[in-house]
Amino acid sequence: MTAVKNQKLTAGWREWVALPDLNIPAIKAKIDTGAKTSSLHAFDMEVFKTDNGQKVRFGIHPLQRNTDIVIYCEADIKELRTITDSGGHREERYVICTTLSLGNRQWPIEMTLARRDNMKYRMLLGRSALRGRYFIDLEKAYILGRTLSKSYAKDRGKRRTK
Repeated sequence: MTAVKNQKLTAGWREWVALPDLNIPAIKAKIDTGAKTSSLHAFDMEVFKTDNGQKVRFGIHPLQRNTDIVIYCEADIKELRTITDSGGHREERYVICTTLSLGNRQWPIEMTLARRDNMKYRMLLGRSALRGRYFIDLEKAYILGRTLSKSYAKDRGKRRTK
């Protein structure tokens, strides 16, 4: 049996992912096929200009229920977009492009930056980012492994910067 180059893999309804362009080695993401756009928890957002356009600098707490570990990120702003959340509330959010690493695959995705302090997951992975690459098994979690979850074991309680 030969492998198909673009064969779909199976992922669970939540998985550990990495965002290497943002220097985020691991973050737990809820995969939400009902959401079109992906969203990343961000705070202390600061917009600044460069010769190539606008960028945003922001902090992230990559682990749920842990505000001791902080990663500061910078990214080019693609646009400011009005997003309607699951409760029907509309707000403007910065949209960035970054690389997503899920399982053994990597590809560029768009994601919005939003305060997700009251949300259970620091990242929501929407259907636009998946683009048919994975089947989602809604009855399973962490099908692609938990090895990324150990990324912060050595520095629990320490602050990280980019």
